[in-house]
Amino acid sequence: MLKNKPMARMMRLLITLLGAGVGAAVAALATPVVTRLWPDIFGKVQWIAVLYVGLGLLLGLVFFLLSNAIIDQTMRLIARMENRWSSLSTRQIFLTTGGLVMGLLIAALVTQLILSAGANLLTISFSALMYLVLGFIGLRMGLSRSRKPSRRSRRAQQDSFLGVAEELMGDEDGETAPAAEGVFSAKYLDTSVVIDGRIADVAQTGFLEGSLVVPAFVLAELRHIADSADPLRRARGRRGLDVLNRLQKMNGLQVVVDETDYTDTEEVDVKLLRLCRDKGGAVVTNDYNLNKVAGVTGIRVLNINDLANAVKPMLVAGEELNVQVVREGKEPGQGVSFLDDGTMIVIENGKRYVGEQIPVVVTTVLQTSAGRMIFARLKGAEEKGA
Repeated sequence: MLKNKPMARMMRLLITLLGAGVGAAVAALATPVVTRLWPDIFGKVQWIAVLYVGLGLLLGLVFFLLSNAIIDQTMRLIARMENRWSSLSTRQIFLTTGGLVMGLLIAALVTQLILSAGANLLTISFSALMYLVLGFIGLRMGLSRSRKPSRRSRRAQQDSFLGVAEELMGDEDGETAPAAEGVFSAKYLDTSVVIDGRIADVAQTGFLEGSLVVPAFVLAELRHIADSADPLRRARGRRGLDVLNRLQKMNGLQVVVDETDYTDTEEVDVKLLRLCRDKGGAVVTNDYNLNKVAGVTGIRVLNINDLANAVKPMLVAGEELNVQVVREGKEPGQGVSFLDDGTMIVIENGKRYVGEQIPVVVTTVLQTSAGRMIFARLKGAEEKGA
């Protein structure tokens, strides 16, 4: 709602007058119809004035009662337009405005042809519709065109993605190219890594450099999860908000909220990748699929699972462990156990030992971005096979 009371009263007055004008216009349209149905009615009781005044007062009152809601929605629309406009670059503003102007020019040419048939209610309404439709189409085309990176921006993106490689390769003269400052200084947090919470522990150790950026659409998704009716989802969302609050309170760590948004898609992961591509930076995540997609598109990824795997004590083939078999595996005869850090151990022929503590020997260790998996066999079976 508009806080300036004199301005609010003025806007309510104008909206009321607009309603009265609409009423008068409706009366003007209704007069020929009433005249044809009752030819003598206006001459007897002067219903023209009654019709105009009555409809004017009626619609003026309706618009007056709706004025607060109209003003509120108008101010929200203006605020959204300001936020949207401020997030556009100069190139985007220029191309979007150009598209709007071209759409309006085409609409002006089309309406000239329409109005040449004579000015009446149908042709005027159709002309106004042409201005709205073609203007909107031109605006959308200009905005769509502005989102396609120019040659210069594509080159800049390529340089940002390959900056590290260029430093190692050097230029044609054999001199090492200077490092691009701050190419990956911004680290954009994914929803999953915020909810996971380990990013706060990593940040507290001081290993992270640069700023941590939380996109506004990621923050909105966290709030949506925190307001979920599902208790589990609600708890995860609130955990994510607590993690962000903890990050903001850390000394020496800069946490920034980026208001950039992409309204043409609802997918948060797609928005996050486009934001990193447009502004340069790295995605911090523990989402396996997002990690793969970002790698394919050339965007640098900092995967918390990779970091966790890197600092875990590495097991090697032949090492002996004493584990408890908790359940059977997917394949026949397999048993499954877990280390204290959650790493899964698949035990060959371990199904019959479910619920028991048994010694095993590591045979294979698989380590991927999705986590680590260990394959083992019973210690006695190993010795017998030997």
